[in-house]
Amino acid sequence: MKKPARVAITGTAGNIGYALAFRIAAGDMLGPDQPVILQLIEIEPALKALQGVEMELRDCAFPLLEEIIATADTNEGFDGADYVMLVGSKPRGPGMERADLLSANGKIFGPQGKAINDQASPDVKVIVVGNPANTNALIAAANAPDLDRRQFTCMMRLDHNRALSQLAQKTATHVNHIRHMIVWGNHSASQYPDISHCTVKGKPAKELVAQDWYRDEFMPTVQQRGAAIIKARGASSAASAASAAIDHIKTWVHGTPKDDWVSMGIPSDGSYGIAPGILYSYPVTCANGHYTIVQDLAIDEFSTKKMQATERELREERKAVEDLL
Repeated sequence: MKKPARVAITGTAGNIGYALAFRIAAGDMLGPDQPVILQLIEIEPALKALQGVEMELRDCAFPLLEEIIATADTNEGFDGADYVMLVGSKPRGPGMERADLLSANGKIFGPQGKAINDQASPDVKVIVVGNPANTNALIAAANAPDLDRRQFTCMMRLDHNRALSQLAQKTATHVNHIRHMIVWGNHSASQYPDISHCTVKGKPAKELVAQDWYRDEFMPTVQQRGAAIIKARGASSAASAASAAIDHIKTWVHGTPKDDWVSMGIPSDGSYGIAPGILYSYPVTCANGHYTIVQDLAIDEFSTKKMQATERELREERKAVEDLL
């Protein structure tokens, strides 16, 4: 048997964390031959609920689950972690401005970044799920000076998966037949779902759908899907978010298909004119535990404007938390 991988999850008593833990224990993220140790982290008031999650995990008798650590102590929770999934965050309350939300979450993700820096494996892979995910990841990375910034990512795979699903429905095909979807930028309504490089069964997607559908229906649907789900079911999209987080890590670890790429929120490096200093969603390929930005894609004027608009929002978010970086 392989050495167990340590997976730390914050906010595990919440809906997304709860949906994550069981699938990871079942081998859906790291594979059917990879034992795991789950390190479940919650705030003090949620420890009783976390105890219930631990009880259920044990009751499943997962063959791959070696050990469970349930704690409110981030130093204990991140100790030796190979993978960290930062799910817990402060939601926006009534009357709260985005700047207030950024500041409140900065007080969470700054200390968590420091604890990851001090306690986790030097090769740790981190995904931030808790919103505003891009800037929360930026804050965590800034507080982990001993780690490479590229070890901190944020989840854009949910938006990527939503875009795949919408295009598959419109073209009456299956998501397996779609290649080269991209979601650029921020995990917010400013994101840019881009089908200009996309193919459906080998045919250019833009030749299969009307331009007005793409701009007036597809893009807003993907951008605002989370709000639509809350309106429909009275609760946020927990199961799909958890599934996308698992997809994100699984692809990062095991790689992308040779003929495709995925969208990941990663530190910008100047590619496509996006200057360093933010986490921005790019198309990437993954191999051997590393990701690489897909380069030299043709970007038209419409795409350039959309990419710059979502970048501006991320720059504004960065400015709001400058004192935490």
